Amino acid sequence: MSKLVIVESPAKAKTIQKYLGKGYEVIASMGHIRDLPKSTLGVDIENNFQPKYIAIRGKEDVVKKLKSGAKNAERVFLATDPDREGEAIAWHLAHLLKLDLNDDNRVTFNEITKTGIKSGMANPRHLDFDRINAQQARRILDRIVGYKLSPFLWKKVRSGLSAGRVQSVAVRLIVDRENEIKAFVSEEYWSIDAKLLAKGSRRAFAAKFYGKDGEKIELKTQQDTDAILSALEGAQYVVDMVKKGTRRKSPAPPFTTSTLQQEASRKLGFQARRTMKAAQELYEGVSVKKLGQVGLITYMRTDSLRISQEASDAAAVYIEESYGKQYLPQSRRVYKSKSNAQDAHEAIRPTMPSLSPAQVKDDLTADQYKLYKLIWERFIASQMANALLNTMQCDISANGYTFKASGYSVKFDGYTVLYEEGRDDSGEESGALPDLKEGDVCKLKSLDGSQHFTQPPARYTEASLIKSLEENGIGRPSTYAPTITTILSRGYVEREAKALKPTVLGEVTTQLIREHFSEIVNVEFTAGLEKQLDAVEVGKADWVKILDKFYGGFAQSLEQAEKVLGDTKIKVPDEVTDVICEKCGRNMVIKNGRYGKFLACPGFPECRNTKKIVQETGGICPLCGGKVLAKKSKHGKAYYGCEHNPTCSFMTWDEPLAEKCPKCSATLFKKRGRQGKIYCAKEGCGYERGLKDPAAGTNGQEES
Repeated sequence: MSKLVIVESPAKAKTIQKYLGKGYEVIASMGHIRDLPKSTLGVDIENNFQPKYIAIRGKEDVVKKLKSGAKNAERVFLATDPDREGEAIAWHLAHLLKLDLNDDNRVTFNEITKTGIKSGMANPRHLDFDRINAQQARRILDRIVGYKLSPFLWKKVRSGLSAGRVQSVAVRLIVDRENEIKAFVSEEYWSIDAKLLAKGSRRAFAAKFYGKDGEKIELKTQQDTDAILSALEGAQYVVDMVKKGTRRKSPAPPFTTSTLQQEASRKLGFQARRTMKAAQELYEGVSVKKLGQVGLITYMRTDSLRISQEASDAAAVYIEESYGKQYLPQSRRVYKSKSNAQDAHEAIRPTMPSLSPAQVKDDLTADQYKLYKLIWERFIASQMANALLNTMQCDISANGYTFKASGYSVKFDGYTVLYEEGRDDSGEESGALPDLKEGDVCKLKSLDGSQHFTQPPARYTEASLIKSLEENGIGRPSTYAPTITTILSRGYVEREAKALKPTVLGEVTTQLIREHFSEIVNVEFTAGLEKQLDAVEVGKADWVKILDKFYGGFAQSLEQAEKVLGDTKIKVPDEVTDVICEKCGRNMVIKNGRYGKFLACPGFPECRNTKKIVQETGGICPLCGGKVLAKKSKHGKAYYGCEHNPTCSFMTWDEPLAEKCPKCSATLFKKRGRQGKIYCAKEGCGYERGLKDPAAGTNGQEES
């Protein structure tokens, strides 16, 4: 008889089977095996919130295989993921297979490698009921909110809507940011920038106007600016003060789930769901030449910055061999996790630091490679020495006014030789200044006054929303990606380029919930619930009492809202467009239908005119001369096609540009990827160039 090991996914099963070898059978449960029923609440509120779990429909064959395997096994090990949800799945499996709930049959693997699996199998334990109850409490909380509040929204707003304990707060954050943007009043301000040449230097450096007599002067109007520009006419620019120093720049810590999703969004353009899919594959195992099936990264759902001594030592060996001893820090780097971190697992890191991305590139998909490279570089850099920068700050006087200049040069590149963290803003540090000394006279090359306007706060992107959710204690590592997916799919939020913008539906729904269920969208309240669930996990709180306290207030709010609103139906205003209905002259509005958004005349039922929403690109079809429109496939992928489709068959995945072909003046298209290029699609023209090549021809434009 063999020993049975149950995991969630086939890929993980395949990798673990390789390391365990004969005497073991590894079977995948294909995720959850039991859950609350979809058709009813499934929670007995009157009986201490007891859940009524049922076997998930469609998994009969999997269940049959699991039961057969358990019946014939010498011993069963539950090796589901090492988090709350994985603990709950293990518990459901134990119930299903009638295993002893107090047996030491639970094993966990932080990494799917020989070392990780050997360590996990050598340390079996019994099921952790505190973790199971924390997960149960979360599931029941979400079920109560979803199944009690959603029908209320169906009656008062629109059928098919949903509410969620975390998703509703996420939408509120996006709505609040949009309201800030709408309420923002832009203010004018000016700046004065000088371009100066130091003695003996051919390269000008920038100095910014500061003020006079040590006091900063705020330039509010053009008149203020012009007065100072006049006062500076003929001025001599003299270096008053030079301050030199050395600044240490430390590497970013290795990734947590949140920071991985943020950085993958910034650097790779990945949505959170795409990031987690690739990360799951890298964790569960891929086939690598000479190594076989192996997990390349540690567990990807974590809020910890902890790194094992073994991993740190392996990184040090790689760094010294590849870059030299000077790139190692004086002592091992230890990063401190946030105070509210569960710290159940290590940070996300490569399981084998010596295995560089270049060595596995041919064995990975494009997404797997990009993400592995990001994780590997971040981890190795986190174990490297600081970068050292020579800094210089200067005060320069001119007719009694002060200008300031600052810059740096790299003394030692340290970890930046490999990796630097991405930024949400577009600000850039200034470069090196010439070797200035006090008393030096600089030559003025140019002096310009520029008008500016204060800008509203930026809309959330996926990266900044995840950062905000984490900082506010909303949700946990496993919830960020599905939360964003849900609020987009439900139509509460839409993408505008990379930004997340609330829809009218999202604004109306948020306002309704805010007025009648203030705690549901209250950031502090939701964060407090997360802390209570964390307390359950470590045995310091009773999950039933937490549910009882929450439900008392929630049920009262629901009853009160029903009384106040009665039969009132909240109308969701239509979004008015500038497209004129050719039948009656009204401005058409955007409606949502079974197949997405479309334009409709607001004069319905008198006028029933509808039409597709088209997005013009400015491009001209190379086949028939019609307009090239931006479209989306049924899977949501952007493509471009002629407005005369299906009469004209032109379509392309390549983006049309405003730039015209220098040979024939037709629209140019941009093909991305490794073999990216800009080309003319008009038959017989043949013009093309690389993406980074300067534009040729008479218009002198360059591809942006």
